[in-house]
Amino acid sequence: MKEIDELLQTMAALRDPDTGCPWDRQQNNSTILPYTIEEVYELAEAIAKADTRSIRDELGDLLFQIVFYAQMADENKQFSFAEVADSINQKLKRRHPHVFGNDKFESTTQLSMSWETIKAQERAQSGKTDTGLLDSVSAAMPALICATKLQRKAATVGFDWEHLAPVIDKINEELGEIREAIDSGADRIKLQDEVGDVLFACVNLARHLQVDAETALMSTNSKFRKRFAYIESELARQGRNTSQATLEEMEQLWQLAKGEG
Repeated sequence: MKEIDELLQTMAALRDPDTGCPWDRQQNNSTILPYTIEEVYELAEAIAKADTRSIRDELGDLLFQIVFYAQMADENKQFSFAEVADSINQKLKRRHPHVFGNDKFESTTQLSMSWETIKAQERAQSGKTDTGLLDSVSAAMPALICATKLQRKAATVGFDWEHLAPVIDKINEELGEIREAIDSGADRIKLQDEVGDVLFACVNLARHLQVDAETALMSTNSKFRKRFAYIESELARQGRNTSQATLEEMEQLWQLAKGEG
């Protein structure tokens, strides 16, 4: 595509040691990474808002990040953008033998097991020694996403509840352990551990309900922002702010905000 070629040329121009942008020239993988993470979250926000134009723009920003990494690698004789594209293309074909080969799967469970088997083979062939089922899940992911991936991978080998009831029972069990920890005067480390168990169990519930935990919490965060902004605006209309209102007054306004959606 000519647009991709033009983007690659633009990136090369930005990194030109003589005529490029001073800021772009001094970047490296480590300094660019925070921007990449930021762009992913901005894309997630655009998707949550179903803002098609913003989704398009944020995808462009994310594509620029990928081109940036590839350009820096190319300068260091490591790999090119073309090699990045070829790598993912070959990986997708390799991991979908039911589409690009003759394999047949009777269920999504079989499909998931095949996917994990192929990934394990790839890791072994690449010389990686971390061959445990969960070793490929990056610890650098946001915690909710990481928990979901850990649970999904464990489920591929049958380490999972088949029904919803025990999942909910587990949440209640973990809540009971928090109460016991509080009543016994447990320290912050113990309470942190128990809260983590509750969150992990809630992620499991979301997974069993086929709800993405990260997206669900993002939605709730957005709802909280909207309702709290309503409290602030209503108090401002009265010539007051949140520091001048009681908890009971703010709770009443919160309930009004809930009524408005």
